[in-house]
Amino acid sequence: MKINHKSSIVVLSALLMTGCASVNMASKEESDKAKQFSAPAAGKSGLYVYRNSFAGKALKKDIWVNGNCLGESASDVFFYTQVDGGKKNKIETESEFSPNSLELFMDAGKNYFVRQFIKMGAFVGGADLEQIPEEQGKADVAKLGLAQPGKCSK
Repeated sequence: MKINHKSSIVVLSALLMTGCASVNMASKEESDKAKQFSAPAAGKSGLYVYRNSFAGKALKKDIWVNGNCLGESASDVFFYTQVDGGKKNKIETESEFSPNSLELFMDAGKNYFVRQFIKMGAFVGGADLEQIPEEQGKADVAKLGLAQPGKCSK
């Protein structure tokens, strides 16, 4: 039997891009409160980590902040947490072969936005992170639901 590699790639891509992974969601009230984008507590920075990409809707990917599990992401959700301000903070996500990380110096009293996005891999979709400007981050997060912090798969 002859295997058509192009057909296999199309089928694999379709599987990765369809369906929806689900995670435990916070209440609408908690989500609405986080979307007010209030200033964080004294000495802290607010961190919004979100995922709004079309690709990889069926995948969940861990997110870690400073070595602590923030939770498993899914499409169209965001997390909000506060971290120590005035220092570098490390945000990590899992990918196909190794973790991907982003280190950001975060000023106290400010909110920061990091988008997690899914990228195609050799065997499964991987994830990566990018800092997003505040106004774009607010607009993106306003359309999403707040996920409850939870356990990471690893």
